[in-house]
Parts: sequence; C-alpha cells; structure tokens
Amino acid sequence: MHFKQIDLNSWDRKPYFEHYMNHVRCTYSMTANLDITKLLPVLRHNGFKLYPALIHMLTTVVNRHVEFRMSYGLDGKVGYWESMSPSYTIFHEEDKSFSSIWTDYHKDFSQFYQHVLADLEEYGGIKKFTPKPNEPANTFPISCIPWVSFTGFNLNIYNEAAYLSPIFTIGKYFRQADSISLPLAIQMHHAVCDGYHASMLVQQMQELADDCSTWIPIK
Repeated sequence: MHFKQIDLNSWDRKPYFEHYMNHVRCTYSMTANLDITKLLPVLRHNGFKLYPALIHMLTTVVNRHVEFRMSYGLDGKVGYWESMSPSYTIFHEEDKSFSSIWTDYHKDFSQFYQHVLADLEEYGGIKKFTPKPNEPANTFPISCIPWVSFTGFNLNIYNEAAYLSPIFTIGKYFRQADSISLPLAIQMHHAVCDGYHASMLVQQMQELADDCSTWIPIK
C-alpha cells in the first residue's frame, strides 16, 4: 500500500481541483446500463457468481487510472494510491441487514474470486457493519441493490464533500429484447474526475463484459 503525494504547483489539474474544492464543491452521479448478455452465461457455465465478477471488473478499471485512486494522505495533502482494493456490501437474509467487507485485489480473477469466497466464509455470517478487521485506507466502496433495476441513483455524503474516491452501486439486471442489461451507478468528485472519466469507466467495464472469455477461466 503506497500513497504518492501530488505537487499541486506542477499538477495540470490544479485549476480544476481548486475550483471544485474551494469555490463550487461538487460531486456528481451517473447511471448507465451495462450489457452483460455475453458475461452472464460465461460466468454461469464456469461456476462463477456475478457479484464477485463485477467487483473484480470495477477494481480492475479503477486500478488502471490515477483519477479513480485519488485521496488525501494522513498529512491532509492530496495524492493517489498506487493500487486500491474493494470494500463491498453483503446482505443478511435473516434480518435484512448488511455488512461491508473488503478483499485484497488480485489481477487474476480466479485468485481474487477464491479470496472473496474465503472472506465470505469467514466473515459473511458476522452481523456487524464491518466484520473484517484492519481495513486498509486504500479501499473504495461498492454496494448492490439486487431487488430493483433503477434508472438513477444518487448518494448524499455530508463530510464537506471531501471524499475523492469513486462510489459504485449495482442494480438488478433485466432483459430487454435479446439483451441483458445491468444498471451501474457511479458517484465521483468533480475535483478529480470529469464526465469523460466516468464515461471511460463505463466503456472499459463494457469491454471487460464483452471480452469476458479472455479473463474468466473456461471449462
């Protein structure tokens, strides 16, 4: 886990960062439908669940781009993490509550998937908000609302809008004609990410879904 501080004076994004942090502090949300028509049957055929696959896909794209790994260091200076891991919600059917656990990211999907299963086995039955201890600072949040296919989703975070990491919310997938779509809501801070970056993330998520046979082990 390595945090690299940014030199504001040489940072080409400095005017935008200062504007959206000091003058018009602003976050924004966008919801897009991912086409998982190819992804879903490949996962099912090879014995993998959709939610861990989406978590791996999101973390893969987040780790490709500095803009999605921005944060404040312990000294309050802005910078970015060398890599990030996901912190994701799990649902307790018994009492309809949820917990949030984290899993170290691994580029290899099979290894990451096994780590997720191990974490679920160890911590999935503990009904606490954060049952897995020692969550590192370089995590970002993912949640899932699998009961509704929403067309828009917005989070309101009251921490003076200084949270720079992206936040993702996954909805219920649905059939439309001959395709299967899944809503993905993205919340970003405008100080570090523009509409272009959000669009790039959606595009690269779609590419991973379309090219799933290249990273999912095929039986």
